[in-house]
Amino acid sequence: MNTEPPQDMLQELGQSAIGIGVGAAVLLLCALALPRAERRGTLKTSIVLLGLHVLTVLVRLPLPEGKIDRGVEVLGLFFLLFALARAIFVLVVDVLIGARLAQPMPRIIRDIVQGLVYLGAAAIVLREVGVEPGSLLTTSALLTAVIGLSLQETLGNLFAGLAIQAQRPFEVGDWIGLDPDPRLIGRVVEINWRATTVLTLDQVELIIPNGVLAKTTIRNFTKPTNIARRLVIVQAPHDVSPRRVEEALLEAVHDVPGILAQPAPNAQTRGFNESGIEYQVGYFIEDFSLRDRIDSTVRHRVWYALQRAGISLAVPRRAVEMHAVTAESRAEQARREATHRKAALRTVDFLAPLPEPSLERLASLSRTCHFMPGEAVIRQGDPGSELYIVQRGDLGVLVGRGEGGSVAEVARLGPGQFFGEMSLMTGERRAATVKATTDCELVVVGKDAFQEVLAGDPRLVEQITRALVDRQLALEENLSARAMSRSTRAEADAQSSALLVKIRQFFQL
Repeated sequence: MNTEPPQDMLQELGQSAIGIGVGAAVLLLCALALPRAERRGTLKTSIVLLGLHVLTVLVRLPLPEGKIDRGVEVLGLFFLLFALARAIFVLVVDVLIGARLAQPMPRIIRDIVQGLVYLGAAAIVLREVGVEPGSLLTTSALLTAVIGLSLQETLGNLFAGLAIQAQRPFEVGDWIGLDPDPRLIGRVVEINWRATTVLTLDQVELIIPNGVLAKTTIRNFTKPTNIARRLVIVQAPHDVSPRRVEEALLEAVHDVPGILAQPAPNAQTRGFNESGIEYQVGYFIEDFSLRDRIDSTVRHRVWYALQRAGISLAVPRRAVEMHAVTAESRAEQARREATHRKAALRTVDFLAPLPEPSLERLASLSRTCHFMPGEAVIRQGDPGSELYIVQRGDLGVLVGRGEGGSVAEVARLGPGQFFGEMSLMTGERRAATVKATTDCELVVVGKDAFQEVLAGDPRLVEQITRALVDRQLALEENLSARAMSRSTRAEADAQSSALLVKIRQFFQL
C-alpha cells in the first residue's frame, strides 16, 4: 500500500511554506526597524492574521479535496494576503517614508493608503475564487446607484478631508472656532478621513464631519501666528470724559501677565447707549489656551483702575432709590473719611510739625485709593508728586539695575508705613518701583493739597525740611551702625539748606 502523500499536496504545502516564510520575513524586518515600544501594538494584527493562515494550512491536511477544502484554502489566502498587506504597509509607510518626513504623515492619508492596500488584497482573493471585482459594479446599474447614494456623505467627508490636508486651513494643535459661541472654540486634536476632533476648554470633544468644515467659515486663532487679539468691554457714566476712561483702561492692562507689550494694547470708545458710554480695551496674547484666565485678570484690573480714578461702572438707569441723600449726610460721610485719613497722616513723622488745623485740611484734600495684588503703585524712573500712606495691605519695594538689568526686592511695606515723600516735596523721579502684594488701601497726598497747606503758613517748610533731613540721617545711621558726630550734624545742616531750596522752588514759595 502506498502511504506517500500525493504530489499535489506536497506542492501545496511547499507553496504554503513559502507564503509563511515571506510573511515571517517581512514581520521580522518590521520588528527590527520599529522602536521596541511600538512593535507589539503595530504588528499585532499582522501576527494574528499570519497565525490564522498557518491554522488553515494545518486544518486542510486531513481534508479531502472538495468544496470545504477549497473554502478553507481561500480563507487561508485571505489571511495571508491581509497579513502581508498590513506588514508591507507598516514597513513602507511607517519605516521607510516616515523616517524621511519632517512630521508624521496625516492620519487621513495613512487611512486612505492602508484602505487601498487592503482593497488590492481583497481583489486578489476575489479573482482566486473566480469573481472579477469590476463585474460586481458593472453588471448591475441598480446596485451601482444604491452604493453611490449610500456612500454619498461618506465620500463627501473623505474628499473634504483630503482638501483640508491639501490646503491646510488648520492643523493638529491649532485653535479654531466654527460658531460665535465661545463654548464651541477648541484645539484640533485629530483629523481623520471622516471627521475632525476638537477639544474645548471644558474638556468636551467635538466630532465635526469634514463635509461640514468644508461648507462653513472657520476661524483659526493660531494662524498665521500664535498672536491673538482679545477685547474686554466696559461701560462708564456719561458725565466722565472718554479720555479719562481710556487712560484708566490702558493703565489697567499694563504689566498683566500673558499680555504682549507689542502690539501695544489700545482703548477705544465704542458707542453711546441709555446706560452710559461703552468702551473696549484691546490687547494681544500669545497663549490662546490661557485666554479666559487673562481676560478675568484684565477685568479685575479694570475695576481697580476705574475705582482709583473715581469712575463708577455704568448701570441701567431704571433703578429708583427711595432713600434721601441730603447735604448733611454727604458732609457727615466726608467727615468720617477725612478723620480716617487724618489718622493715617499722623503716622508720617515728618508731618509732625503740622498744627491740628493744617492736618485736618490736608486730610480733607487727600484721597483714598485701592490697588489689587501685582499692580504697580509707582514705577522706578517715573515722574511723580504724591505721597502714599499704607492703611491696609502689603507692598514690595523693587529696585532695578539699569535698563534691562535684574530687579531685586529690597523692602516690604505694611500698614502705617509710607513712601514717595521726596517726590511729594521736590518732584524727584521715583527711586524704586512699589507693587502691591495683597489688596491695598492707600491714602494719597498730592502736591496741590500740600501746597495749599504750606501756603497758609510758609514757616512750616523749614520745620518739615528739618524733619525730613533728620529722618534720612537716622536711616543712614542705622545702616552704617555709627553714632552721629559733629561732622554729621554739619552735613545735616548743609543737606537741610539744599533741600529747603528745592522744596521752595517746587512749591513756588
